[in-house]
Amino acid sequence: MNIVNKLTLRHLKKNKRRTLVTIIGVIISVAMVMAVATLGVSFLDLLKRQSIVDNGEWHVQYKNVTSDQIKAIGEDENTKTLILASDVGYAKLDGDEVTDKPYLFFKGYNEEGLEQFPIELSSGRLPEATNEVVVSEHIAKDTGIHYEIGDEMTVEIGNRIMEGEPEPLLQNYSVQRGEEGYLENLEIHTTATYTVVGTIERPSWEQPWAPGYTVINYIDKENLTASVDAIVVVNKLNGSLFKQAQQLAEQNDIVGVGFNDELLRYYGLTDNDNLHTTMYSLAGIIIAVIIIGSVSLIYNAFAISVSERARHLGMLSSVGATKKQKRNSVFFEGAVIGVISIPIGVLAGLVGIAFTFMFINTFIADALGATEKLEVVVTPASVLIACLISSATIFVSTYMPARKASKVSAIDAIRQTQDIKLTGKAVKTSKLVRKIFGLEAEIGLKNVKRNKKRYYATLFSLVISIILFLSVSFFTNNLSRSVEMSQAGTDFDILVSGSNGDISELESLVHTEGVTGYSLQKTVQLTSLMEKDKFTKELIAVIEKENIELPDGKYPYYVNVYGLSESSFQEYAAKVGTDPKTYQDLEEPKAIIIEKISFQDYEASKFVETKSINTKTGEGFELQYTDYETNEHTMLAELEVGALTDELPMGTNTARIGGLDIVVPLETLDAILHDKARNEVQSYLYMNSSDPMKTQEALEEVVPSSMYIYNVFQDRERDQQMIMFLSVFTYGFIALISLISIANIFNTISTSISLRKREFAMLKSVGMTPKGFNKMINYESIFYGVNALLFGLPISIVVMYLIHRSVNETFQYGFTLPWLDILFVVAAIFIIVSSAMLYSISKIKKENIIDGLKQENI
Repeated sequence: MNIVNKLTLRHLKKNKRRTLVTIIGVIISVAMVMAVATLGVSFLDLLKRQSIVDNGEWHVQYKNVTSDQIKAIGEDENTKTLILASDVGYAKLDGDEVTDKPYLFFKGYNEEGLEQFPIELSSGRLPEATNEVVVSEHIAKDTGIHYEIGDEMTVEIGNRIMEGEPEPLLQNYSVQRGEEGYLENLEIHTTATYTVVGTIERPSWEQPWAPGYTVINYIDKENLTASVDAIVVVNKLNGSLFKQAQQLAEQNDIVGVGFNDELLRYYGLTDNDNLHTTMYSLAGIIIAVIIIGSVSLIYNAFAISVSERARHLGMLSSVGATKKQKRNSVFFEGAVIGVISIPIGVLAGLVGIAFTFMFINTFIADALGATEKLEVVVTPASVLIACLISSATIFVSTYMPARKASKVSAIDAIRQTQDIKLTGKAVKTSKLVRKIFGLEAEIGLKNVKRNKKRYYATLFSLVISIILFLSVSFFTNNLSRSVEMSQAGTDFDILVSGSNGDISELESLVHTEGVTGYSLQKTVQLTSLMEKDKFTKELIAVIEKENIELPDGKYPYYVNVYGLSESSFQEYAAKVGTDPKTYQDLEEPKAIIIEKISFQDYEASKFVETKSINTKTGEGFELQYTDYETNEHTMLAELEVGALTDELPMGTNTARIGGLDIVVPLETLDAILHDKARNEVQSYLYMNSSDPMKTQEALEEVVPSSMYIYNVFQDRERDQQMIMFLSVFTYGFIALISLISIANIFNTISTSISLRKREFAMLKSVGMTPKGFNKMINYESIFYGVNALLFGLPISIVVMYLIHRSVNETFQYGFTLPWLDILFVVAAIFIIVSSAMLYSISKIKKENIIDGLKQENI
């Protein structure tokens, strides 16, 4: 080790406090870069594992292959696992009633397929021969038809064919029904007898609207009787995968090739998805902010180091040290700090992200709807990236101070004239400062102007902290507000939707455990031609603006008709304040009209609240059904206005301008409906519960898989969990960046105070009292804080407004400043600056005046 490097090490040891602060700052910086890189890799790993759990692990699919083609695929050097799969077809389920799930759907796999795909066995075993099957346990739950282990089933299997459709309908197409039955038929192609050897849970690929219950049989690759699909897990995942698969298909005359796009994009092997771009961009932005904060701290530390060592460097120059040696001494200082800090920072980042994962894994299932947990995944690339970025940060931070050190001349360094070269104009202050605040304030302000580099470094750290905290807190507050708005007007916890107006199954659910209130209803949209005297001024404005032609001077209102069950209607009528008995006459039916409508007009960027129609009790209006395919209008009934109200039935939202909501008893709705209109009726059960999660579990035990359960409470909780999930990372990120900034502030201010020992001793020697001295320091703190706020708050407000504008694309509400957060920031800034000042002053308070005057530098 040469003499210059030895002197550099001695200097680092002599200034232990500043060296330690710099090392801690670099450790935090490296830890954050490592944490961000690890988070990105770990999150992609979570998505990969979740995709495999949901859809199985496979990469390429060759469709409708023969035995020879299967052999060629198996012998390919990139084939690791070969899976055979086949959609055998559909068979009618026992029973002739018209339902939304009338079929058994037969799907076959070979042994590898049964292992690779997410098939959860409930009882028995998986099939091992071509005449064995496992059946979905949902068949017994939904239909009451039980297939016991050992039972034999003989079925006619075929394809779902619909007139006008060139290809058979697949499992992702719901059952096609018309007024008088099914619009599709089974085209039988085989008859088979199978033995039931087990039951399985409903597979994840079987959607609630799927027309068939899954039945899985075994494919024997040695005795294939029909074409199947060959699904491959490859040996090497790289960008040439797509080209290799297409070449293999062309060489063996394979017509169809497909890819597991969802899983492959998590490996970065797809060009038409922006997931990686988004994630890498986000990680890049975060790392850029970390680097900016880190460079500010490290650069400031080395700049101060060069200032402190200026006289030493000058002396070295006077005895023959070259520019290169002086420059390299600063680089060597950076290398020493890097060698200590980078390994510790990498370990600290991994430990920190591991603890973070332990915390957020407790609610990640609710936040992301995932069954898998985040695991810390460390790759050589992520460690290398963290080390390279950190090394580059240290190099950038040391480059300018190193250049400055190389240019220090011997005479200027020994005289110490290179740092401060000022004119009287540069430190000139307003006379008002002295008149209002006194001489101490003027001296403090002059010092701020005199040490501009250190002042700007401190100011930059403070401004970055202000912007980060206010921007992220505003963003998370906006997320919470958006969640509240998305749930606004939702007055129920759970919704169960029926099928085609059938409420018989829904009626049995109202006594489910935990239900505290419910509304059972059917709904259908009809039409009513209204005279001009019933138009509202808002509707007239729309008609004029859009030049709508009115046949016979009437406007076709769309009418949402809600038919409530007897108990639900009685409860609703009581809220409205009308007698439910007056609505029981089916010969002269009456309806309750929702008079007020309220909705968000996104084009006008305002919330609209107005009347739906000008009418009064006793007046009548006609309802008709419009077949939009044939444009045929069918008169249904004339209803009398029984009551006007602003009260909505549970679970409903109001119409918009030109629409009308009416509420009638269920018997009235059934009586007035035409056969065609009856096919468009939907049935819903809205429920409130004392324990929505327990109620959902109870419902899932009895509700058929073809019916839909929507847990609003669970969605609300999931949204809150997502906000918490984001907040953990965002506020953790702010905390660490703020630590870097605070370390920078303490380092700058304390070193600046130490370098001013001689100045302070001089002020005391000419009569400045301890009270005046404290006053000067306090004013310096105020100048730092006020200037930081003058820059930080306006920039933060601009950033917050931009965030507001981006959120406003979806949710419309006014821009309001987070005053509590701003007050917190103001207080925090002055506390940080004052603490740094007081800490630094406490170190030199007992300094002897004569020793201070004699001192040239530390």
